[in-house]
Amino acid sequence: MLFHFVLVLLASFILTGVIRHYALTRNVLDIPNQRSSHSAPTPRGGGLAIVLAFGMALLLLTFLKLVDGQVLVLMGVTLLVAGIGFCDDHAHVPARWRLLVHLVTAALALILLGGFPLLLLPWPLDGMLQRWLIDLSWLGYMFGTLLLVWFLNLFNFMDGTDGIAASESLFLSMALAGYANYLDQSLFYICLSLSAASVGFLFWNWPKAKIFMGDAGSGFLGLWSGLLILMAAQQAAVLLYCGLILFGIFMVDASYTLCVRFMSGQKWYDAHCSHTYQRAAKRYGHLRVLLACWLINIGWLLPLSLWIFVHPSQALLGIAVAYLPLIYLAYRFRAGQADWVDS
Repeated sequence: MLFHFVLVLLASFILTGVIRHYALTRNVLDIPNQRSSHSAPTPRGGGLAIVLAFGMALLLLTFLKLVDGQVLVLMGVTLLVAGIGFCDDHAHVPARWRLLVHLVTAALALILLGGFPLLLLPWPLDGMLQRWLIDLSWLGYMFGTLLLVWFLNLFNFMDGTDGIAASESLFLSMALAGYANYLDQSLFYICLSLSAASVGFLFWNWPKAKIFMGDAGSGFLGLWSGLLILMAAQQAAVLLYCGLILFGIFMVDASYTLCVRFMSGQKWYDAHCSHTYQRAAKRYGHLRVLLACWLINIGWLLPLSLWIFVHPSQALLGIAVAYLPLIYLAYRFRAGQADWVDS
């Protein structure tokens, strides 16, 4: 699998360079404004390289019969999100049309997965766990669709500083690959492919970024992050909670910021730069914030995820322990508040 990983990485790396050249030639640039975290016009849309490299990886895995052919159908459906994002990168697409595509794509993807996995209701006695696996039935489709759309938009919200979205994709897919290696080899290959595609792009997006991901990549990565968590949860129900812990930085920052903006009467749907990571980047710089995210992911969230995997009955406690320090950080940086001033 090392050869496969390197091949996908190189494909993503080369494709990102090609797309950067295209963006510079066609003037597809992200122009700085008062809400920006960067100061110079920068090519955008490089996330398309991740989409293409990952798609080629799935084609190869299917040809080698390492994954089921249905994964290609799933890939085809998720291209709808990449496509609407690509259009938005070139010319603004109204939010209602983007949301419609997101909802339809998430619903179709969930149908292809066979529905929402059995939901584990944690119980303090491990021996009681089997009695608390709940089939949500049609409610699962509604909840799962909304969850996937939220994951999709989390990446759009959080893709605002150099390297952060690609790093999150790399971290999450590699962590899930570690679990899948003991549960399902097909899922392991899929996770490994997404991580390789993310690395290839990250070479170009590492601070100081030479190209931005754009909506074509961020929405696609967000959707596939959610799908991989649900696919893992189909193998072991506790992995839904493990995945939510691994995704903690994005989940807490975006959710906390949105809630504060909504509760304070702001136009929460407007573009802004009040996320925790954005305010931290303005104060400490992109690279320090990115390294801090890696430190939190590897030193805090990953060990908690492993603990929950071993002790499923403590899943809710694990999420609380994982999220509380992140909520405190959001509070300290006054995430979502309009009156914050850098000092």
